[in-house]
Amino acid sequence: MDSVRSPEWPVAPLGGVAANSAAARYGMSPGTGPIVGRAGPPPGAPPPYRPSSGTGSNPSAGKPSAPPIPVKILVAGGFGVGKTTTVGAISEIAPLTTEAEMTSAGIGVDDPGARSTKTTTTVAMDFGCVTIDRSLKLYLFGTPGQTRFGFMWDDLARGALGALVVVDSARLDDCYPAIDFFERAGLPFVVGVNAFDGRLALELGEIRWALAIGDHVPLVQFDARDRLSVRDALLVVLDRALDRATRDRRA
Repeated sequence: MDSVRSPEWPVAPLGGVAANSAAARYGMSPGTGPIVGRAGPPPGAPPPYRPSSGTGSNPSAGKPSAPPIPVKILVAGGFGVGKTTTVGAISEIAPLTTEAEMTSAGIGVDDPGARSTKTTTTVAMDFGCVTIDRSLKLYLFGTPGQTRFGFMWDDLARGALGALVVVDSARLDDCYPAIDFFERAGLPFVVGVNAFDGRLALELGEIRWALAIGDHVPLVQFDARDRLSVRDALLVVLDRALDRATRDRRA
């Protein structure tokens, strides 16, 4: 993980909301057609993801006194997609947040989206934890989403076993750097599409095509405000991480 480079965040020039658009970031001409997404998944991708169906025995089930195994999970994504809300919805402790008030200095630089009522932003990280069972405890680290904090991703990703990349279906271009980062790092990740107002701007199949992610990457819909919905998304991340660890052990 020490050799992984920070995400190549595109530099957005000043000039209002249009400066954070896909056209401004990637040199596209506005109104030239549908979302084209990224070039494609990396070569040599692993086989399609299949959730494990076996129940198996838990070797720690008979040892209630043993401490649970800590598992570090990242909650990543672009600016204003719901990362802080996701951590806060599931954490069994009062989550650690580093929220700061958004000011007029961020106009044209930080674009939370037209539908957002966001007034604060994460300036370092979010932290929370949740106990899965007697043997596993997830420690959740939420990454900052702004361009200027991209250098922190290397440190936050060190020691992580998996990641949940939170996506706003109406602003897919904001999540490309996060997906590129985890693909380069070789870290198992799940794309979780946050259903703002209970609906998506695009179908899941269209989102997978636009993001150019392979079939081995799980794509799920969830609600960052709902504890059970966040739990289900994190269980997919955990299952993905365990699947990778099992394949690596057999190799």
